[in-house]
Amino acid sequence: MIRAGIFGVSGYAGQKLVELLLRHPEVEIVCGYVAPEEGQPALTEVIPRVKKLISLTCANQPEWDDVASRTDVVFLALPHAVSMRFVPPLLQRGKKIIDFSADFRFQKIPRYEAFYTKHLCPELCRQAVYGLPELQRERIRKACLIANPGCYPTSVLLGLLPLARRKMLEPQIIVDAKSGVTGAGRSPSLSLLFAECHENVKAYKIGEHRHAPEMEEILSLTGKQKYRVIFVPHLVPVNQGILSTIYVTLKKPEKEEKLQSLYEDFYAQEPFVRVMPYGQSALTKNVVDTNFCDLGLKMVNRRTLVVVAALDNLVKGAAGQAVQNMNLMFGFPETLPFYTSRL
Repeated sequence: MIRAGIFGVSGYAGQKLVELLLRHPEVEIVCGYVAPEEGQPALTEVIPRVKKLISLTCANQPEWDDVASRTDVVFLALPHAVSMRFVPPLLQRGKKIIDFSADFRFQKIPRYEAFYTKHLCPELCRQAVYGLPELQRERIRKACLIANPGCYPTSVLLGLLPLARRKMLEPQIIVDAKSGVTGAGRSPSLSLLFAECHENVKAYKIGEHRHAPEMEEILSLTGKQKYRVIFVPHLVPVNQGILSTIYVTLKKPEKEEKLQSLYEDFYAQEPFVRVMPYGQSALTKNVVDTNFCDLGLKMVNRRTLVVVAALDNLVKGAAGQAVQNMNLMFGFPETLPFYTSRL
């Protein structure tokens, strides 16, 4: 049994993480933290649905030696630019860390600083492992600091890894992605009010969303060439789920059967990626509240391929992927607590 601490339990991803870890047979949640202005509530006040499942009072000011003595792994479900203040004292005390923010996802620090803020500990980025199991499983097993990928990048990267690995892609990639409202977090905003979101779909941050450089960096490292991602995210009136429609040009004409087999073979041993029959789109309703990413393929001419990826932004796009990474770090079956049969 390992002991887990969670910073940011009141956010949507933090709440989902609590629910998942309460189902995990090898994990005990021993401490939870909220922002100072939230006081020191019982965890069941923050997440009423876990009442009678856990008895824990949240703290709002960490004592690092205490955190280190009580935990084996620490999850940072914190905003960007906040996590980087928490990682150094935890690493100094030998803790394994899984960070939900973008603070350690970039190897190229100027790219991070161009889209976020000045980095306080850029030297630690070299220690971080980008936590996409389908890409870096063996490195994750040995890591102390995991940079949990963003939800949009997870969908796009899983949609393109088989092609990038084989250097089959032309440099320009177009992504049209739609996300449920929880992807925007819990901070109050006029644009997230029910009356603004309901019966409405809108594009936002067209061509300037900060997840695009994350996609570009990981794809470029994977495919050993520079990629340019034109990314247009949309907010849709659902709570959870992401649907990313990815348009790519192949370097040479390919047959439909070859591409379908390529994806099926690439993901055959991956427990959480499902490839749809050729021509069948992935659907968000099939992945919400699961750790699956579903992928569908369709050629629209001899060199243009459309890949549709669906996942839950709070699970495979955040808390579920974090639990998957934790399982790898501690040698547990990768599928706990999602499913266990025959895997």
